[in-house]
Amino acid sequence: MPDISLLLRNNIRKLIPYSSARDEFSGVAKVFLDANENSLGSPIPEQYNRYPDPHQKMIKELLSGIKGVPRKNIFLGNGSDECIDLLYRAFCNPGKDNTIINPPTYGMYEVSAEINDVEVRKAMLTADFQPDLEKMAALVDENTKIIWLCSPNNPTGNAFHYQSIEMILNNFNGLVVIDEAYINFSRQQSFVRELTEYPNLVILQTLSKAWGLAGLRVGMAFASEAIVEVLNKIKPPYNISQPTQDLLLKALKETSHVNEKIREIVTMRGLLANDLAQLPSVRKVYPSDANFLLVKIDNAKVVYESLLTRGIVVRDRSKIVLCDDCLRITVGKKVENEELLQALSTI
Repeated sequence: MPDISLLLRNNIRKLIPYSSARDEFSGVAKVFLDANENSLGSPIPEQYNRYPDPHQKMIKELLSGIKGVPRKNIFLGNGSDECIDLLYRAFCNPGKDNTIINPPTYGMYEVSAEINDVEVRKAMLTADFQPDLEKMAALVDENTKIIWLCSPNNPTGNAFHYQSIEMILNNFNGLVVIDEAYINFSRQQSFVRELTEYPNLVILQTLSKAWGLAGLRVGMAFASEAIVEVLNKIKPPYNISQPTQDLLLKALKETSHVNEKIREIVTMRGLLANDLAQLPSVRKVYPSDANFLLVKIDNAKVVYESLLTRGIVVRDRSKIVLCDDCLRITVGKKVENEELLQALSTI
């Protein structure tokens, strides 16, 4: 089993983290004069003059019950993108270490690597959008720190075979990060249940998709206590705002509503896929475990531009590797899906 401390950058291992006023005091008090806040309050009815809980304890307590993961194994970021960036900062030495991605995949793994001066090595997915284990193995060397796996994958929509991910976990000594942003829409189980088996496993999830809270910007990382401690050590002290925490405390109590909406989206996904497949211009609708469909269509760029003139926005993925003439279409409301189908039938 890999020793997480040995994967860390030396400066991060030695780092003494910033200690906020809220870190240094715990308990009950009636007078707070420690953090240089505005004691006279906010200029709006809601009072946000106090700094928020830097460790989001109440949020993590609710998430622990929902996800079946101890609070000590949960990290919250300002969107999953913050989690991605912090993993590079903690574990990858700029100008020396490298990371492996599997195009086509989520673009921020590469962008964040470039920002942090980390070499990106690419093992293209197979024709059926699965990881090519032999290509990945050939790219690994002593400076490979992180392998990124987006499952269900964006933009292809499919989940990777469970056995393939297990093979990677069992044979790679760096971090294996599985981005499960769309896992709630998938038939495949989350790898969260494997956390105790793999100390080098990090699972990213989000409240932007199934929970419908994209505007709040909250990403979750589930990992060993050692990795979570590192992320807490290097994150900005107050990365989740008080209004966001207040709204999350309400939203996370609505699991029944969320599960109902997930079932509705999955049903509409199947209906939309069937209807799209009937259109003469559509060559293929790829199977999806997400809340979107990848659709191969004649003259995808022209279709995309034509839809824009009608006020309908989809994502043109035709320039992405393995996605020639493909559009990525989010499952919308019933009336939105019908408007899309009507427009496509007349282009």
